[in-house]
Amino acid sequence: MDIVLQQLVNGLTLGSVYGLIAIGYTMVYGIIGMINFAHGDVYMVSAYITAIAIALLTFFGIESFPIIIIGTLFLTVAVTGAYGWVIERIAYRPLRNSSRLSVLISAIGMSLILQNYVQLSQGANQQGVPTLLTGAIRFSVGDGFVQITYMKLMILLISLLGMGILTYVIQKTKLGRMCRATQQDRKMASILGIDTDKVISTVFVIGAMMAALAGVLITLDYGAFDFYVGFIIGIKAFTAAVLGGIGSLPGAMLGGLILGLSEALFAGLISSDYKDVFSFSLLVLILIIRPSGLLGKPEVEKV
Repeated sequence: MDIVLQQLVNGLTLGSVYGLIAIGYTMVYGIIGMINFAHGDVYMVSAYITAIAIALLTFFGIESFPIIIIGTLFLTVAVTGAYGWVIERIAYRPLRNSSRLSVLISAIGMSLILQNYVQLSQGANQQGVPTLLTGAIRFSVGDGFVQITYMKLMILLISLLGMGILTYVIQKTKLGRMCRATQQDRKMASILGIDTDKVISTVFVIGAMMAALAGVLITLDYGAFDFYVGFIIGIKAFTAAVLGGIGSLPGAMLGGLILGLSEALFAGLISSDYKDVFSFSLLVLILIIRPSGLLGKPEVEKV
């Protein structure tokens, strides 16, 4: 029983991070109907920015843990958001009215550019950050115990807070209404006076900021990263977005949690060697039953 509960804790933590990154995929797809395949590499860039931010704050003599965490979050989220804006302006906006294949090739090219840019500027060797938060909370369960580290608890709380704030922005604010209007009908939204180009750029920035939030949390937890780290987690987050229903914000969150929980439970109870096989098998099974994903809306063919 304690093993199951421990893996549930691990799965919720991992799933919340998948959900944060999946939000970027699903928001971009919901607005322009395209997949931003450079999104995983935006997460990778945020990992390096996290390390640079910690080094800068330490260099200036800041040793307080809360100040380091808050400062790192603000710096990383801001700089990574700027990367998202640049990616939209360079790789997507010039091809807005081109074929889907052109945009796809452009996105893949941007992904390769980011990987090589980081490899050349920061080196190909694995990088790391020091452990800033230690300790854990333990709960007795029968003859064993369940443990959640303070770092994982912080990941879970900040992830849920980030998702909650974004949900409020999309559902209750003027920006959110413009985003939803652009998603439903871009031409009509433009006719009604909404600057759809600005909305699309904002969506890219928001997606990059969510990936940056995940990048800070995972980097602080695992401590190690390299220029290729964005590929695997990007594929996992994209899987989460498809699982929950690409284009659905709650679906991205739900898909991330389901993927994280399934991976953790399978790894802890059966075998960690085949956890990815199980996760993708679960995706295939769900898509067979619900091709649009768990919370996705079936596409209606326009006549």
